[in-house]
Amino acid sequence: MQTHADIGLIGLAVMGQNLVLNMIDHGFYVAVFNRTLSKMDEFVSSASRGGQLLGARSLAELVAALNKPRRVMLMVKAGAPVDDFIEQLLPLLEAGDIIIDGGNSNYQDTIRRAAYVESQGLYYVGTGVSGGEEGARFGPSLMPGGSPAAWPFVRPIFQSIAAKVGEKQEACCDWVGENGAGHYVKMVHNGIEYGDMQLIAEAYHVMKEGLGMAADEIHQTFFDWNQGKLDSYLIQISADIFAFKDEDGQPLVEKILDSAGQKGTGEWTGVSALELGIPLSLIVEAVLSRGLSALKEERLVASKRLDGPQPLFSGDKKGFLSDLHDALYAAKIISYAQGYMLMRAAAEEYQWNLNYGGVALMWRGGCIIRSAFLGKIKKAFDANPSLQNLLLDPYFNNEVQNAQPGWRKLIAAAVQQGIPVPAMSSALAFYDAYRRGWLPANLLQAQRDYFGAHTYERIDRPRGQFFHTDWTGHGGGATSNVYSV
Repeated sequence: MQTHADIGLIGLAVMGQNLVLNMIDHGFYVAVFNRTLSKMDEFVSSASRGGQLLGARSLAELVAALNKPRRVMLMVKAGAPVDDFIEQLLPLLEAGDIIIDGGNSNYQDTIRRAAYVESQGLYYVGTGVSGGEEGARFGPSLMPGGSPAAWPFVRPIFQSIAAKVGEKQEACCDWVGENGAGHYVKMVHNGIEYGDMQLIAEAYHVMKEGLGMAADEIHQTFFDWNQGKLDSYLIQISADIFAFKDEDGQPLVEKILDSAGQKGTGEWTGVSALELGIPLSLIVEAVLSRGLSALKEERLVASKRLDGPQPLFSGDKKGFLSDLHDALYAAKIISYAQGYMLMRAAAEEYQWNLNYGGVALMWRGGCIIRSAFLGKIKKAFDANPSLQNLLLDPYFNNEVQNAQPGWRKLIAAAVQQGIPVPAMSSALAFYDAYRRGWLPANLLQAQRDYFGAHTYERIDRPRGQFFHTDWTGHGGGATSNVYSV
């Protein structure tokens, strides 16, 4: 019997337990610790097999059970608990040992923790873990970043337990980048997840109120869509949800309160986009839509006092559904394009060397946004690693062009019927702005210079020269001063 474990794991909530079971399935020996010892004892008693699982009564006992370099994985609540455990572990560990945070930590915290742990002579890994309870148990998407020297020691375990995709059964796990890169990519993943979910919800809204479709018909539509370009986990589970009946035989989804919650990662994504100046309009709309949904009591009052058109579509229903499909698909492309723009800006800001095709591979299986669509993204970046935007890739350019007529018709119809489609319409607005060589920002610059002397550049002068005008001169008496940078 092996007396030393390959890895130690702290925190035996459902995700932690399922990761341990996954590791054991792949032949690894795991030592576990939980603050509530009775919970740990119960888990060890029910899950132990062949001596592969060891319950430790203290952190010192956990560390003593580990092979060197010691690998200790934290599956605890993000925030202060992570810092607390780091402080408790540092005196017990030695140079070259590795602390791994597998929770939903903010990437800024991971940057700080990596620097701190490395200053103590140890290595630090912050890894995104996606796929929920099922993914943790049978194959999650793992997005590790942190101390590069730790990767060779973490890689055998992570790539063994990760989801596998394709003919070559490639692991949905690879090294992302330095310090907070792993948790940043997981954050963007969650932001895209917000966007995908909102787009699907908008499609449901159009089906339900615009077309008067019942749950069974909506189920069949999503089921059919999942056989084609929209093949994805979220479309699949949406089909399942519409087919599920409550005890009285009625669709359970129709009995759920229309007020959505959130845990903050979508908000973090939006904040990062604002800080880096990236137009992440679709994901931000998805986050704001959840906030609007939470105003349930206000909306009930407003529904009795604010007028608008009553949704009622008449015409070619099959054609309308085809337009809805295209609008959903095109907006989904925009969502990923914006997400990748954000990752590229963050990589430049934090000096990360991100493999964008590798990120798409990590998302192809095990995670919530997994879809066949991601294989196309991987191919795009494999063909052109320096691709500026997915919309400039020949495949995605062609897909958006083909979907554009239906996308535009759907948005127009939704507006006419008074059905809110903020994510789909913001995606179209972004597309129309991004494809233009000229935007009216020249007026914004003139306004800023008028009231705040913020200066502006001119199209008839070299870039880098800035001008200020006394706008009260009404043209004839205006003067301009040149500022060079």
